[in-house]
Amino acid sequence: MGLLRIQNLMSNELAKRNFISRPPEPPYEFLLNDPTNSIFIGITKLFGVPFTWTFSSLTNPHISVVGITGSGKSFFVKTFLTRASYVWNTNAIIIDWAGEYISWVKQSGGKVISFARGDYLNIMDLSGMRPIDRAKQIMNSLDILTDVGEYPEQRRLTAEAVEQAYVNYGFNLATPAPLTREAPTLKDVLALLEEKQQEGTYAYPAELENAIYRLRQFSREGEDYFAKKSTIDIGKLASSGLVDLDLSSLPDERFRALAALFILQTLKEKMRMETWSASAGLKVIVTLDEAWKVASDERSDAVTIIREGRKYQFGLIVASQNPTDINEAIFSNVGTTLMLRIRFEKFMTYLQGSLNFSEFMRAEISKLGVGQAAVDMSFNTAVKFSNVFLLERVVGELPLDTYTITLTDILEPKEIDNPEIKKEYEFDKITLNAKLVENGLNSEAILGIFGRIGEQNRYIDIRRLVEAMLKENVGKDTVVSFLRSIGLQDAFITRLFTYVAPAAPSSS
Repeated sequence: MGLLRIQNLMSNELAKRNFISRPPEPPYEFLLNDPTNSIFIGITKLFGVPFTWTFSSLTNPHISVVGITGSGKSFFVKTFLTRASYVWNTNAIIIDWAGEYISWVKQSGGKVISFARGDYLNIMDLSGMRPIDRAKQIMNSLDILTDVGEYPEQRRLTAEAVEQAYVNYGFNLATPAPLTREAPTLKDVLALLEEKQQEGTYAYPAELENAIYRLRQFSREGEDYFAKKSTIDIGKLASSGLVDLDLSSLPDERFRALAALFILQTLKEKMRMETWSASAGLKVIVTLDEAWKVASDERSDAVTIIREGRKYQFGLIVASQNPTDINEAIFSNVGTTLMLRIRFEKFMTYLQGSLNFSEFMRAEISKLGVGQAAVDMSFNTAVKFSNVFLLERVVGELPLDTYTITLTDILEPKEIDNPEIKKEYEFDKITLNAKLVENGLNSEAILGIFGRIGEQNRYIDIRRLVEAMLKENVGKDTVVSFLRSIGLQDAFITRLFTYVAPAAPSSS
């Protein structure tokens, strides 16, 4: 009787565990696909099944990737793009917010386009669209990036000037434009508004002045990246293999977001112009990494692409260390979500609310290490098993050899929650070494600095890093130069030196 009672107790307890009565892992036939028409990602944690990804059984080919810096996010993206190229000959465009992929793309034989080298994008370019439709897209971008939507009269003035600029260049607003036809620029739009101001007859001069000021922000000499004739053909880049569009040299988040929105709009139109083909796989994958201003707004073309991309064999990867930076419309529409290491409970709650996974899975995700992941897949038919499962690790050709510098130790509480402030800087070893060499550090100092970072598992606070550099007899001037080269603002550099130990001599 005692044994029977124990068996009953055990049976009752096991029955309460969903992962026993219904294992949190799809059957192998949903995970192990034709290797010639799928991408190997890793091995499942529960049953050790090789997971090869294909979108044939999913609602769409789009992927969201979330996880803290150093968890393996960029490692997954690089592995995925590499294998998609091997398997399907897929083109890839990386909209690179922080310049994180530059070294890898160069090493992989890809093409890097940087605004620091004098490249321009004319956001008035039509790419075969009707001018009236492009005008609406431009105003939608300004709605997302500025406060123009709060001022109807200023918005009307701007929209009318955009349309008039096209008319002045001989376009019919309602007719698709020839691909070779030269388009006006934002400077032409600005000139129309300034001409109206000079006439002095407009009834609301303050509204007109504010509309002019808003466009001048994107048209000033030296910051007119989107107000000159294009040197980049986005449409052609979609069939140019591996391309990195480096936005890191642009002045601030608004400029980067404007570039990203225009690129997505142009790619969306190219996608719509192309017909579906019977060829397997994806024609092009666009990666949008840490683009919170673009990914968080439901009006963004990222959401439109996710809703329409499948029928054009067009994939989008949206990656972020902060899940709340990704709009729920993206989570609810992507075919696959990859969850790596998550730091904050509020982020976990947001993911659980968006993806509706169990408490058991939440607990497992909270224990993930570097390279380990949970995967949520949205199948295109009803299934009787869990959509979410665990990967022992993402398996790739590239080492998880990333070095992370975090600013959290010098940020104030309100700054930590501000999405416009970059909190962490991630580098592979080659890139970080190159940054140190560029700033004049000798090999002995560099070796010592890498040793100190290694002691912190390649994840180091900015204060501790600077103290390590000073202990290696690197001068304050050189430290400041290095910090600027990785993108740290002067205000943070000044604050940083109020915390650290006394500086070494002024040269290294």
